[in-house]
Amino acid sequence: MTELAPRPWLSPAAQARIDALPLPADPGARIEALARAAVATHDAAFNLNPATNVMNPRAEALMASGIGARPSLGYPGEKYETGLGEIEEIETLTHRLACDVFAASHAEARVPSGAMANLMVFMALARPGDAIIVPPATIGGHVTHHAPGCAGLYGLEIHETPVDAESYSVDVDGLRALAHRVRPRLITLGQSLNLFAHPVSEVRAIADAVGAHLMFDAAHLCGMIAGRTWANPLTEGAHVMTMSTYKSLGGPPGGLIVTGDAAIAQRVEAVAFPGLTANFDAGRMAALGVTLQDWRDHGTAYARAMVDLATALAQAATDAGLPVYRGTRSHQFALDARAFSGGQRSAARLERAGILACGIGLPLPGVAGDMNGLRLGTPEMARRGMTPADAPALMALLARVLREPPEDVLPEVRALRARFTDLLFCN
Repeated sequence: MTELAPRPWLSPAAQARIDALPLPADPGARIEALARAAVATHDAAFNLNPATNVMNPRAEALMASGIGARPSLGYPGEKYETGLGEIEEIETLTHRLACDVFAASHAEARVPSGAMANLMVFMALARPGDAIIVPPATIGGHVTHHAPGCAGLYGLEIHETPVDAESYSVDVDGLRALAHRVRPRLITLGQSLNLFAHPVSEVRAIADAVGAHLMFDAAHLCGMIAGRTWANPLTEGAHVMTMSTYKSLGGPPGGLIVTGDAAIAQRVEAVAFPGLTANFDAGRMAALGVTLQDWRDHGTAYARAMVDLATALAQAATDAGLPVYRGTRSHQFALDARAFSGGQRSAARLERAGILACGIGLPLPGVAGDMNGLRLGTPEMARRGMTPADAPALMALLARVLREPPEDVLPEVRALRARFTDLLFCN
């Protein structure tokens, strides 16, 4: 049986993990068993990773409806294939809902991921060699905006903006000076951790002064924006907004681009088709449509629940003696993880006790071989029915896991998690 060849560019840990997973005699049965076990893992854990969520079962069922295997090239009314009348309507309804929820005039949902949404905008608004100004990793700037991600792979010249550590965002004066020096084609805002409002209108003025476009990456904030709990970057001045659709939005894996500018929409759509996504997953499109209806009908309540729970958890963490970084006004917050050997190491420790989280960069001194922050968020647990009244109990357990053997705390974590079996804010 053919084995996977070693990949010397991988870390020893990654290579060892791959080597420990041989191909079984019945791979299909093993994959099915692993899928069931993965569901059980998440159903039993406190998922505080803000980069994930749980879907409306109606939306999830549409992903397995069979329509995702049907090719659907082109615009409604002029598809290359036939027999697609129903899928044309699904596509149109989903785009209409996206515009309604995000106060946009144009939407592009034929996007397989948030990373691809960013690439599509980069390709629509810039050319290889153009300068782009992006948030650095010290304030949660996403890899897709950087040299190893699609911005660098597309050949853009990456410039990291100066940061304002107090607001965990960009420094407007520093950004202005940088923009006048490098004359970027594109400026981006939006991060993998968002604690306070970003200066969208001020950055739009800078973009106008240097002839640039402003793109807001709402991969994490899209639910807050859809629920009208966070100011809409489009109405504040962003030319275009990208997002992934499975984080705070709680939809299927994929991407979405929205804008109020017809010229930008035309360029983005040309990249989407016939450019990068000649075909798309119609099952995912249908699931996204159901998700967006949930936001239209329940979005304000859901977004408010996420923010209220995050605020309560951050306060409870402080009360438990944990070093919360700056506080929050969003559905996310962070701990200074330096005292716990780093963010990813802390996340691995928490996983052993049934609490899921991940590392993040903070504008603080670094940790050798790790990130210096631990990122926590509330999309899934708010949807599961957790409320601010439950925050002290959970943060007390989390603090113990960081200081005691995780396995000793696991039974108490499991007992507390068993209380949250609801699935709220769904039609």
